[in-house]
Amino acid sequence: MRFTATIEGLGFWCNGLPSWDAARAFVADGTRPADAPARPSPQLLAPNERRRAPDTVAVALEVAFAACQAAGRDPASLASVFASTHGDLAITDYMCATLASAPGTISPTRFHNSVHNAAAGYWTIGAGCTRAATALSAFDASFAQGLVEAIAQLGEHEAVLLVGYDGQSTGPLRAIDPSDGLLGGALVLSRPRQTEALRPGAQRLRGTLVDAEVPPPSGALAGLAGGNAMAPMLPLFEALARGDHLALLQAGPGRGLRLELSHA
Repeated sequence: MRFTATIEGLGFWCNGLPSWDAARAFVADGTRPADAPARPSPQLLAPNERRRAPDTVAVALEVAFAACQAAGRDPASLASVFASTHGDLAITDYMCATLASAPGTISPTRFHNSVHNAAAGYWTIGAGCTRAATALSAFDASFAQGLVEAIAQLGEHEAVLLVGYDGQSTGPLRAIDPSDGLLGGALVLSRPRQTEALRPGAQRLRGTLVDAEVPPPSGALAGLAGGNAMAPMLPLFEALARGDHLALLQAGPGRGLRLELSHA
């Protein structure tokens, strides 16, 4: 399988790096903002919804909106793909513990935030978006398979928003699959126009699914956020920040997604 797409805009957030500009500066010279917030505060949501939203939803919406702004796209106009390895493991741990000890006390708010498409739901409400919204998981291949899905949807839509995110694991689940901190990344992808030059700041990617044993992420971003379950997306963001021309993502057992990058 081979595909081509244009990256119109990016969003990024991890603990200590609250934007794509901050991530690029960190990759370039190790600079980190002194006043980085501990939690995203997605302005797309009303204040009450912003307070109630779990951290995973907050980081997903923060990077999604940032990518749309960078692309100059109306969030309401885009189909979207939300990829997460686990959804929200803190809420899953709460649900399991409460169902085992006092099932009658389940919080309705946490219950409706426990579904894997919670972030996609908050996004469509906050953005007023009625376009298709997809939520998927493929363990450590979640971001790569989300990218494949987003590219497939470009067959129907002019542009698609891809969001990858995960949060911290807690309780007994953490012993099975540890995940640290918050991490989110987003891309607005569009169909490439072969006769049109890339606009300033845009990138083009060409992807190929290959047989490969993909090494763990390395580089500056992995040094900061490599313990998060969405870390397999970091080689792409590292390459985009550095201006490199190649990235390899985990796409499944023995499979890789090879991405060739062109920069404006």
